[in-house]
Amino acid sequence: MKKIINDPGDFVDEFLDGIVLAHPDALRLVAGGRGVVRADAPVPGKVGIVTGGGSGHLPAFMGYVGRGLLDGAAIGNVFSSPSPEQIADVTRAVDGGAGVLYLYGNYGGDVYNFDIAADLVRADGIRTTTVLAADDVASAPPESAATRRGVAGMVFGFLAAGAAAERGDDLDAVAAVARRVGERVRTEGVGLSPTILPAAGAPTFELPEGEMEIGIGIHGEPGVHRGPLETADRIADRLLDAILAELPELGERSRVAVLVNGLGATPLEELYVLYRRVARRLGELGVAVAVPLVGEYVTSLEMSGASVTVLPLDAELEELMNAPAISPFLRRGADSGALRSGTGSAAEAAAAEDEDEAALPPSPLGALLTAVLERMPRHAEELRELDAALGDGDLGITVSSGSTAGVAAIARNPGAPDAVLLRRLGAAFAAANPSTFAALVGGGILSAAVGLGEQSVGDQALGDQALGDQAAVLAWARAATAEIARRGGAQRGDKTVLDAVIPSLDVFEARLGAAPAEIVAAMRAAADGAVVELAGKTSARGRAAWLQERSEGRSDPGMVAYRDFLAELQAVLSEG
Repeated sequence: MKKIINDPGDFVDEFLDGIVLAHPDALRLVAGGRGVVRADAPVPGKVGIVTGGGSGHLPAFMGYVGRGLLDGAAIGNVFSSPSPEQIADVTRAVDGGAGVLYLYGNYGGDVYNFDIAADLVRADGIRTTTVLAADDVASAPPESAATRRGVAGMVFGFLAAGAAAERGDDLDAVAAVARRVGERVRTEGVGLSPTILPAAGAPTFELPEGEMEIGIGIHGEPGVHRGPLETADRIADRLLDAILAELPELGERSRVAVLVNGLGATPLEELYVLYRRVARRLGELGVAVAVPLVGEYVTSLEMSGASVTVLPLDAELEELMNAPAISPFLRRGADSGALRSGTGSAAEAAAAEDEDEAALPPSPLGALLTAVLERMPRHAEELRELDAALGDGDLGITVSSGSTAGVAAIARNPGAPDAVLLRRLGAAFAAANPSTFAALVGGGILSAAVGLGEQSVGDQALGDQALGDQAAVLAWARAATAEIARRGGAQRGDKTVLDAVIPSLDVFEARLGAAPAEIVAAMRAAADGAVVELAGKTSARGRAAWLQERSEGRSDPGMVAYRDFLAELQAVLSEG
């Protein structure tokens, strides 16, 4: 066992001390050091919310103590319940006169000790109400749902109940919100490796190399299936299938909150791979993910694995989920005024905007760019080979996937103003296969498009000889080129894409007013000349610069990609 600890018996008290020392303006200790409460507790007139459980699950439980969340948490030893006295002390510390909600996971020791604590504080005149989190579908069948374990789904309960209490709801109303979440939310998890208790120094269970366990509990409780490790998509499908089987009401136009939670030793990258599959599966059903959370929210020390949680939302729950929530471990906050006014969510507003733009006739610029970008993937292999000789070989994928993503972005809103089309094109190109070239070119397109405002560049510029519109195209292209140069730090002569773009734009300026096909043909010739001329020189920027003199005699892939774009543009104009 390798752990960064002192005496195992001091582990819990020492990490609690560390948390409060790190966040003195937000948290303070009570209950002999085994309770954490808001620094401003109690809040007069506000319902207090107390949770608790064993250590080893950070950020649960004390990580959700804060404004718009919980008021306090009682902390036990690793995987062990806090004592009734500790829970009672935390309850007294957060009681502002409006009563206290106990909201915690459905584990026997916790239930017994919270019930005793409720009896203790009743003698002090403090009213309490209890809501149990029981969202783990693998721990019991639907007919015994009340006996299920509480796992990551409790985070949604903390958010909703905390927001309700913060807005001034009374104890019964806050408890009703927490129950509504509990009745709806479902979770299932997968374990890949055990956890090791600091005091024991031994794994809590055994899982052979190359195997996984579906439905495992956050303390290592057995699941419902053990077998060979499967792909991320197959794991996501297993978890989601079990959840959806209990949520038959989900369908077209449903809205949900989704949490993909890491159990302590799973890289974030892998959690996002799982979320990708979950989101796409839900999307195929017409279900919108209104509240996505990905990360470590309820862990189990160093256990490797993850869980998926789905909460069907109604309008009030969605508003509560997006209300401000601030703790040292969790910060959320969105303006929910649209929901309160009945005008719909931001996503719905964006969708309505897209529908309005799609209803407009396609713009000439959008049609032209689509025709050109659809041709660019045919150059992928050529660009891959060139880039493999000078860089990391991904330029073919970058140009191909970026062009395809650009076509899709335009197709979604073909009637959008030119500036909007270009912004979306730049963003799509940059995101499709994130790389240096994608970021520079996509960022240049995006930045220059933002500078356009409402100005149109494409309605006539490439369809006839209108001097003013051609000048607008040239000005936009110069702005994009300047942004690429600024971001990349390159200048003319460094043997980068700029060495093809700049001379071609000079040719464009010299031929303003000529036929578009003639202009583009001259631009292509200038770019091609630059590719040939600089092939014999040493690259001074980018990955190719690392090769020094070995870059001599090779064409720069970025310059070739730009030349290919002009070639396809020339072909489209000639055919049209």
